Amino acid sequence: MTHSLEDDLALALRLADAADAESLPRFDSAGLEVSLKADRSHVTEADLAAERAIRELISSERPHDAVFGEEYGASEEASRRWVIDPIDGTANYLRGIPAWGTMIALEVDGAVVVGVVSMPAMGRRWWAADGLGAWTNSLDSAPRRIGVSPVDTLEQASISFQSLGQWRDAGRLDALLDLQEQVWRDRAYGDVWSYMLLAEGRLEFVGEFDVKEYDVAAAAAIVREAGGRFTSLEGGESLTTGSAMASNGVLHEEFLRALRSRASRA
Repeated sequence: MTHSLEDDLALALRLADAADAESLPRFDSAGLEVSLKADRSHVTEADLAAERAIRELISSERPHDAVFGEEYGASEEASRRWVIDPIDGTANYLRGIPAWGTMIALEVDGAVVVGVVSMPAMGRRWWAADGLGAWTNSLDSAPRRIGVSPVDTLEQASISFQSLGQWRDAGRLDALLDLQEQVWRDRAYGDVWSYMLLAEGRLEFVGEFDVKEYDVAAAAAIVREAGGRFTSLEGGESLTTGSAMASNGVLHEEFLRALRSRASRA
């Protein structure tokens, strides 16, 4: 059965509703169950419950689609695949910091065509579908279309870099520090929120390492539909290289050159 992008986007928004219904009531709860995964990262009962809720609805509505999620892995391959991070920013979530969100993307034949990011503790949601634009709303406000900024010089640019530790561990800290000297403002807003700020035109660059496809797929769909670019930090289009870089598009090549310049001198 063929589904329109509008139908798929509507389902993705319902998937976000189902995830929010599991994650938000558990947020900042004194009794929240937290454990460590094999990679020593944290997982909470909310991560697991949110992903289960998403998977159950996909199974009911799109039984032939594949699913790849952070907590329960990948199902059988199919031309259509949902890519899920039930709670991006789990460290924030378990510390009672509201900057966390559910990320839901749909890939068709390997290309991300739908993305939804829901941050219920902040009362915000963003979404996009190929050719349909990027949108946001807050609480019960009407949806509004969003777009990246027109800033065209590094001297006016504001950047977000996730964490110094990530860049240090990747051997690229010096490149980041050099870039920081060339831009107007630098902050580490962190996780998916940085990408949404960029899609709204509030930042010009987001870069991070040690990411999986489910960490960035939904963000990539939204940033691209907002008029920005989303690549690896080496400039490739794949979302599976382990690094991610988003920009307002205008400055993308300049950011890449600035980072490569320092790397070539190292």
